[in-house]
Amino acid sequence: MSCRISKSKISGEITCPPNKSYTHRAIFLASLAGKESTVENILLSADTKATIEACKKFGAEIEVNDSSIIVKNPINLGTNVPEINTENSGTTIRIASGIAGLFSQEITLTGDESLQKRPMQPLLDALSSIGAKCSSTDGKPPIKIQGKISGGNVSIPGNFSSQFISSLLICAPLTENGINLSIEGNLVSKPYLDATIATMRKFGVTVQTLIPYKKYNITPQIYKDTTFTVPIDFSSLALLLAAATLSGEEVTIKGNIGNLPQGDEVFIDILEQLGVSIQMDDEEIKIKSPEKLNGGKFDLSNSPDLLPPLAILVLKSSAPIEIVNVKHARLKETDRIAIASRELKKVGIKIQENEDGLILELGDSLNSAELNSENDHRLFMAFCITGMFVGDCTVTDPESVDVSYPNFIDEMSRLGAEIKIQ
Repeated sequence: MSCRISKSKISGEITCPPNKSYTHRAIFLASLAGKESTVENILLSADTKATIEACKKFGAEIEVNDSSIIVKNPINLGTNVPEINTENSGTTIRIASGIAGLFSQEITLTGDESLQKRPMQPLLDALSSIGAKCSSTDGKPPIKIQGKISGGNVSIPGNFSSQFISSLLICAPLTENGINLSIEGNLVSKPYLDATIATMRKFGVTVQTLIPYKKYNITPQIYKDTTFTVPIDFSSLALLLAAATLSGEEVTIKGNIGNLPQGDEVFIDILEQLGVSIQMDDEEIKIKSPEKLNGGKFDLSNSPDLLPPLAILVLKSSAPIEIVNVKHARLKETDRIAIASRELKKVGIKIQENEDGLILELGDSLNSAELNSENDHRLFMAFCITGMFVGDCTVTDPESVDVSYPNFIDEMSRLGAEIKIQ
């Protein structure tokens, strides 16, 4: 399928969806806690449903309502676990791999064609060093893991994905000896590690930080029942803010911002540097976009999901936008650096693709184009917003939004965007 998008202006109120990363973490931790926990304001998307199904396979009893889940019985380490298919969700397979190491039996974890291209070897090596038997296909899914991991000293490189570290942290308190974790090199996406630690704290487990983003100690502990409320998703909010910046007239974005750490919150600072005026409180955000944006150089090492919404803002920029230190964006659902470069050139943007980012500059004229999102939800949404600004564009794979923002097309259309699925 594809979408036909006409030049559009949007106005009105829209509610930002809940945070996908916190939804994943809270579901896993609620499933590892005591008798009954509740997670409120969850994002029900393809990815988070994969996490729910994974926890059920591990033996948790989960009741799903419209915007919340109740875990009535936690994961049972004596459960006979069938193969776990995590579909397209990298977060699910990586955190589930750590939990699989807590079981004595061999557990197989796999995913769709895209997920089977994503690296797992650093996590498998780390789990092997503390007692697991792991095998894979060239370090990628499908993978097989057999525990039990006992804990102890473990080291892992930080330059691939913070999800590997989150996986080790989450399973650590349930090991016999706890884990002394060392992170080698520079850690990418640091705020996602902060999010994991903050969520663990809400479920009663303390992570001792010895050296931030380098060394952690987690002693044997028990996850406790709680009620956890998921905040809005700044990754999705960034796309809404990009749409409002490029094509908005009077747009108000509503949602519970909360006080939990989110790396993509830096997009607010980026917009202000670009010249956008922002009014923000705990419940809503309004922006006023100038006729032309400023341009600038931006380090996205801690917020790789911001690459698509930031890249498209060059459509309204009077100066180049340079994105750096985000090589790990090549290891997402797709190689987002390469695809953003290839596709945005079609509409008339001048782009220099570097190993770790992009330099983008507005060309002499903008052109209608057929944009291939390669079934990547964040690229699809960014390309839709591009089409709303440029006009008469086609974007492939609208079904990809089920991963993080299932109502994106309907919500944009309600605000006035002319998007037709064909």
